[in-house]
Amino acid sequence: MPDFSNQFRQEFTQLLRWRRDVRRFRTDPVEGGIIDRCLATFNLAPSVGLSEPWRIVRITSQAARDAAISNFEAANADALKGYSGEKAQLYSGLKLSGMHDAPVQFAVFCDDETPKGQGLGAATMPETRRYSVVAAITQFWLAARVEGLGVGWVSILDPARLTRDLDVPAGWSLIAYLCVGWPEENKTIPTLQQVGWETRSTTLNILER
Repeated sequence: MPDFSNQFRQEFTQLLRWRRDVRRFRTDPVEGGIIDRCLATFNLAPSVGLSEPWRIVRITSQAARDAAISNFEAANADALKGYSGEKAQLYSGLKLSGMHDAPVQFAVFCDDETPKGQGLGAATMPETRRYSVVAAITQFWLAARVEGLGVGWVSILDPARLTRDLDVPAGWSLIAYLCVGWPEENKTIPTLQQVGWETRSTTLNILER
């Protein structure tokens, strides 16, 4: 076990603070080697039963990007209908996707039917495969931030439609659509907190039984 220094621990906490959900990207390309280093963290991620159920689709064609953007725009319009008054006005002004500008984009799926892992740990809670994918995405996100990259997770999408548009196996479930690139600005305060949509908790409530 390495002896992590106090400086490392402080820098790690700083990294967590700087891991923001980025929506505004520069269009500069990202060197492939940087992306490869970030993606390599998937192979270090924990997974239930060592099933490694993550499946990554890099969105490179204009047709695939256009389909994803169209999907987002339709889902976003539907989401707006769920708000009224000041909240609707605030929502309509939010930039909730970097899909037009981010030079690198991935759709990350969970293979719910993977034989790897022999079902260990997933018989009673099959959703743990999806949790494993989320854990792997978190590691990728932190690695990207170390490189100076920003990551934006787009969740306002119709998963079934995107699965069809990307022509992936029916047994794959969409977990995240990630936009990756150089951020226009760096900040530690979440945008939703800045604009007054919601506040971040400063305490953690833990129950005891």
